[in-house]
Amino acid sequence: MNQVKLYLPWILRILLAGLFIFSGISKTDPIWAFDKQLVDLGIANWCIAPFITRLIIALELTIAIALMQNHYIKRLVIPLTIFLLIAFNIHLGIVMAEYGPMNGNCGCFGKWIKMTPLEAFIKNILTIVALVYLYKVLKDKPKGENKFSYLLALFLAFALGMFMIFSRNNKPCLEEKNRVSQRSTHGLLSDTFTTNQDSSSAILKVDSNEIESKESNAKNKSTEEEVELKKEVPVKDTQIPEDNELELNQDNSKIMEQEPAQRVSRFVNYTNFNGSVVNLDQGKKIICLFAAGCDHCQETAKELTELNRKGILPPVYILFMDEETFKIPDFFKKAGNTYPYSVVDIPEFWQLLGDGALTPGVVYNWNGNIQKYYQGTEDVKFSASDLESLLVK
Repeated sequence: MNQVKLYLPWILRILLAGLFIFSGISKTDPIWAFDKQLVDLGIANWCIAPFITRLIIALELTIAIALMQNHYIKRLVIPLTIFLLIAFNIHLGIVMAEYGPMNGNCGCFGKWIKMTPLEAFIKNILTIVALVYLYKVLKDKPKGENKFSYLLALFLAFALGMFMIFSRNNKPCLEEKNRVSQRSTHGLLSDTFTTNQDSSSAILKVDSNEIESKESNAKNKSTEEEVELKKEVPVKDTQIPEDNELELNQDNSKIMEQEPAQRVSRFVNYTNFNGSVVNLDQGKKIICLFAAGCDHCQETAKELTELNRKGILPPVYILFMDEETFKIPDFFKKAGNTYPYSVVDIPEFWQLLGDGALTPGVVYNWNGNIQKYYQGTEDVKFSASDLESLLVK
């Protein structure tokens, strides 16, 4: 029993430290996914999110090391950790109430281990229980030996390291500022247009009576002419098409349904691929939304290459997220083929991918009509066999 009391606190401290280290490091792969998570939740915009994410990871790493020492372990480290876990559980409770306990990924361990909100909630409860036990059995260093500067220096060191290793990309922030500026400008323009429209409508009303009288005379004249024509021209029996003609018309309509009418998709503005001008809404196209450093994207590109070798694949065009673009040449080496591509700014890329969607994204587009959309690595992930069955119909 005495041995349990001696070793159990250290076992729990090591396990909890490992948990926080794993949680912090997993959020860096890739770190832009963590940035996006904060943006999607409405916690921060693209200008602020990169600062918050790196500080959160630095805090997790600091807590991990702080749990292994006794500087303010009872007065600060454990209470602060419990408070953060309770705050996060409140957030998880709101998410579960709105979207359900088993939907989505909490992002606790990034993409390494996916956890539902309920699983994360239970994990945090167990962690809090372990911390409460440690709070009861552990003691701070003797009075006068506790050094807050030690903990602060630890946090600042991790924070500095995070900003040095994972430099902040300014493009998403600049793009967001530009969009806000454009919205405000368009708002002013729309107000001006409305004013001009009101004034122009007032001018039109001046001559409305004259226009109506002219139209009335023209209608009366045309009616008289129609009456005269009806008197002179005998009415013939209407020819009803035979059954085979009706079937032919039905077949023709089916053929038209097979090739959908031309529409405008969200990809219409992306026309420049390696210097060539392409209309993604004309004919059949496979549009890929990839990140150059994404392993799942590389695997999907390999599968597309296999389909391409079978000769059944429409032209493939890739929209790369503007992150780790230096890996694009290596991406194509692993894919086994090169495809025309264009680089898209990060916020714009995620808008194209869609709310809640993840890479890799593969779109089968036909004349601007989205025939099939694959995304992520779970239920609606890319399936080469499924796409092949669609293409060979």
